[in-house]
Amino acid sequence: MYPAELVKPMREDLTKIGFEELHTAEAVDAALAKEGTTLVVVNSVCGCAAANARPGARMSLDNTKKPDHIVTVFAGVDKDAVNQARQHMVPFPPSSPCMALFKDGELVHMLERHHIEGRPAEIIADNLKDAYNANC
Repeated sequence: MYPAELVKPMREDLTKIGFEELHTAEAVDAALAKEGTTLVVVNSVCGCAAANARPGARMSLDNTKKPDHIVTVFAGVDKDAVNQARQHMVPFPPSSPCMALFKDGELVHMLERHHIEGRPAEIIADNLKDAYNANC
């Protein structure tokens, strides 16, 4: 588990723009049971991928269509919540960071770490915007 002081600024990258933090498996299930679309960001301390994932997620919300709900869990911190979120992301293997778009509880789009790592935030945002335009 990472110390709270280390992850605080990384959490705030998303929470300050409206992402709801989920800390338990029950909170994940409740969030994904909501009607409409939900973006789940599995946040991470990994500098090589998460450094562009968070800005990409933020930039993606500058779009006409966007998810009804935006939530986040933090890998290496919110263990139960992350594990539950990953259960909803099957058949995709666990990765962090990653982002998943759900519609009425069904997984409709997935960005795995290998789609994020090495890509600029703008490309990540464009990928998510395409998913929003198709599903939101």
